Amino acid sequence: MHSKRRPFLPFFLLLSFVSFAAILLYSCHYSSSLPPSLSSANSSPNSSKFKFVIKVLAYNRLAPLKRCLHSLSRAQYGSDRVDLHIHLDHFKQPESKNRSVIQERIDSDHQILEFLDGFRWRNGEKQIMYNSENRGLQAQWIQAWWPQSNDEFVFIVEDDLELSPLFYQFLKKAIMTYYYDKSNYDPSVFGISLQRPRFVAGKHGNKIELDGDTRLLLYQMVGTWGQLLFPKPWKEFRLWYNDHKAKDIKPLLQGMVTTGWYKKMGERIWTPWFIKFIHARGYFNIYTNFGRERALSVSHRDAGVNYGKNAGPDSDLIMKKTTDFELFRMKTLSELRWYNFCFKEVFPGRIVNRLNQLENVLKTVQNDKTVTLVSLHGTRESVVRNLICYFEKNGLQNYVFWGDDLELLHDLARRGHPVIYGNNLLVDEISGMDFTKLTVVKGYLIRKFLELGYNIWLMDGNMVPVTNALPKLLDQSFDFLARDDVELMFLRNSLNTRKFWNDNFISNLAGKNKYSEKVSFVGLISKALEKNNHLKVGTLDEWIVLVSLSTYNKDSTVSGRDTVVYWSGLSPVERELQKVDLWLLDEDSSCNAVVCHPQLKPS
Repeated sequence: MHSKRRPFLPFFLLLSFVSFAAILLYSCHYSSSLPPSLSSANSSPNSSKFKFVIKVLAYNRLAPLKRCLHSLSRAQYGSDRVDLHIHLDHFKQPESKNRSVIQERIDSDHQILEFLDGFRWRNGEKQIMYNSENRGLQAQWIQAWWPQSNDEFVFIVEDDLELSPLFYQFLKKAIMTYYYDKSNYDPSVFGISLQRPRFVAGKHGNKIELDGDTRLLLYQMVGTWGQLLFPKPWKEFRLWYNDHKAKDIKPLLQGMVTTGWYKKMGERIWTPWFIKFIHARGYFNIYTNFGRERALSVSHRDAGVNYGKNAGPDSDLIMKKTTDFELFRMKTLSELRWYNFCFKEVFPGRIVNRLNQLENVLKTVQNDKTVTLVSLHGTRESVVRNLICYFEKNGLQNYVFWGDDLELLHDLARRGHPVIYGNNLLVDEISGMDFTKLTVVKGYLIRKFLELGYNIWLMDGNMVPVTNALPKLLDQSFDFLARDDVELMFLRNSLNTRKFWNDNFISNLAGKNKYSEKVSFVGLISKALEKNNHLKVGTLDEWIVLVSLSTYNKDSTVSGRDTVVYWSGLSPVERELQKVDLWLLDEDSSCNAVVCHPQLKPS
């Protein structure tokens, strides 16, 4: 028996090794083809190593601290180990040298320390960190934690909070659902807030109005009244914060309420820093909405850094399971609604890889039958992020980005922008995107827009409307509007344009381009239409003022006309690129404005 099996064993091992190698090679190839943020996302966390730490930030408020710690001690932790770290900030040195005032503050700290020493914590390790000097609220938050692993979670609690007995059970269920379950994991989610969403961070945003069925949602705003933090985003923030501090970059974000807070309170608060980080990364926070002003974490808003006098509890604390909804029911991440700083709903993940996916994505774009297709080919990433801000400022809503930078497109899609990945658009894989291939892909993409019933503005990423959105062309007689020297055109959806824009026309465009490499896409179309008698062709100059950046003066816009500024992003002339930097970019090389405009609802 054994002698007959021996020849088979090496063959079996060889076959297994070859199969394993093939799988490994395929896995490495697939992983390397994705952006780093996607290929490595959540690869190392292990739920069996789950660790939960509560960090209580305290300062000179004994009564609120007692209330906070007693609420934590009565919470239901089951058999889980939960460590408690209490960070007590040192009292401030009084401006007056009055010895009785100094002694009063010393006595206050001693009373708090005596209470903390005697406080019993049965659920894990209790640590007391007593600062030797006054650090302030910003340093308390930022220095409270450096994650020891991707399985360590911190729940930060200020001393004027009171927690529900059910808070831990809820948070653990949410962590297992939205962090450890890979089908529900998204690297752009930075944590979970037990604070109910109360206000819109963008000054001119919509009021927070949620229906009764929305128990969980994603909102960009951090919630300091009971915030659970995920380890990876917090590490990113700490490094980002240190870098910005070293460069003396301030956390100013135009259009945000928190910028006013920072200008008034300066480095006493930390939230403007974290909010600017969230804005730069496009991250989101999971929020609860239990209705009737109920929450699992309540701030009593005692007098301190944020309040000059006691303001009282902000919500009603949930003390037991409710009868009107199931507290621990977690919807899948795809079922939750996402809101930006303006509390405008956004739709992450809208990316088109094939032409047949375009229709479903366009249904989520604003319900207007005119779409602006913005080409990002040859446009620098820093410019793209600032273009979005200009679009928002000037009310350009119905836009779709397309390009071949997969990592950038995935990032834009994660932030809620609809995008098209040009390399995969046609059935035959396109390697590289030279001008001829771009012409073919762009041609078929425009034909698909026409088939779906859309008018099209085609716009290059190296231009931006600076006064208003691209105009609504009320004159229905024109089918095609353009100017040969810039990559901007309008194509109306009509029976004539759909007949004209066929396979032969697209092939002819690509063929002509082989012999005229320097002609732009819009220039090719203009030349192709010179002898066409079926389409009415016009010039954009009647509706738009097109100005080169080298001659643009923001103080001399044409009254009553929309202005579009353009430049050459691929120009070797460094002086022109420097002008783009000075004009578009802020000191952080990212847009520093949050603009809240009323939005149309998707169809």
